[in-house]
Amino acid sequence: MLVKHLTLASFRNYGTLEVAFEPGINLIIGPNGQGKTNMVEAVRYMSVLSSHRVAGYQPLINSKANSAIVRAMVSSEERDVLLEIELNREGKNKARVNKADLPRIRDIIGIVQSVTFAPEDIDIVRRDPTNRRAFIDELVVQHRPRMAGVYADYERVLKQRNALLKSAKITKTTGSALSTLDAWDASLVQYGTEIVSARLNIAQLLQPHLFDAYQKIATSNNEPRLVYRSSLLVDTAGLLSDSPDVAEDLAGGNLENLDRDAIAAMFSAKLAEIRPKELERGITLAGPQRDDIVLMLGELPAKGYASHGEMWSYALALRLASIELLKQESRTGDPILILDDVFAELDAGRRLRLAELIANNEQVLITAAAEEDVPAILTATRFAVKQAVVTRV
Repeated sequence: MLVKHLTLASFRNYGTLEVAFEPGINLIIGPNGQGKTNMVEAVRYMSVLSSHRVAGYQPLINSKANSAIVRAMVSSEERDVLLEIELNREGKNKARVNKADLPRIRDIIGIVQSVTFAPEDIDIVRRDPTNRRAFIDELVVQHRPRMAGVYADYERVLKQRNALLKSAKITKTTGSALSTLDAWDASLVQYGTEIVSARLNIAQLLQPHLFDAYQKIATSNNEPRLVYRSSLLVDTAGLLSDSPDVAEDLAGGNLENLDRDAIAAMFSAKLAEIRPKELERGITLAGPQRDDIVLMLGELPAKGYASHGEMWSYALALRLASIELLKQESRTGDPILILDDVFAELDAGRRLRLAELIANNEQVLITAAAEEDVPAILTATRFAVKQAVVTRV
């Protein structure tokens, strides 16, 4: 899989941009703030409908415009496909394939696969469960694109259920007047079970690739493992913490790979158990939105115990493992690999090992402020970016 040609209109700091990428390594060089990251952000957005820098899509639209266009000619197995995304400040966003409108913008997910590694990825290891959920959920959707609809349905049900709980808290609603909550519970369990099951499955598939990638990138011989910490298994006291997430250090809560019926039964039982507390708080206290994927290194969680270098190795290994997993399952070739200002963050040894591991990927897009940060072993097509003007050099 590769992007042959990229067109941008009113995207970030670009008025218009036309650039042709090549197979193999594409190196995009320029000082910070000139627009190099915006180019690769557009490619990523076409793949997963999210930015690795901001939440939502509004910041992607040029401040002087009401809409933005991302258009790409992508190629896989000698077949070219024209993809287009239209982002609008007002009205619905749109997606097109070969100039034909798709029913929903999310239907474009899965046509282009990509994996992005950026300096912010160290937060997957060292910060909150939100970062780890975002990582695993993005991989789930790339692996099984139909799950994008399941996540959207779950968010819709969760929002409605929270609104009902908040209203019931204010009005002191009790008894049969809460019958509507039962219907929302059933939907929450249905979609939430699919999400938990998909996360467990992708974690299991990722595990061997993660182990191999970590051994190749790290300087120490440690064993990385993914442990699913579920709010369905945490006692009520733990769920009542002030944090919106279940704390990583709560005793118990590790969920093994269960079948969907078992997960659904646990979810239903947990909602019945904690309903009085949810009505008291006015918010949903259990579900995939409060779970965590604990990143273990040996017998200890990487967060709080791993060194800075080990955290970088772990973050790199997660992305490299993602590439291998998607390659294994793909019928359209390698995912596009995006390395956004990563080499400047790594020591010389990790730079070289990373360069060796990515050199044979079908297409790699690398951004860097200084060309000397990128190992010379990478033979690349080079682009210079200055004030949103891109020149092939």
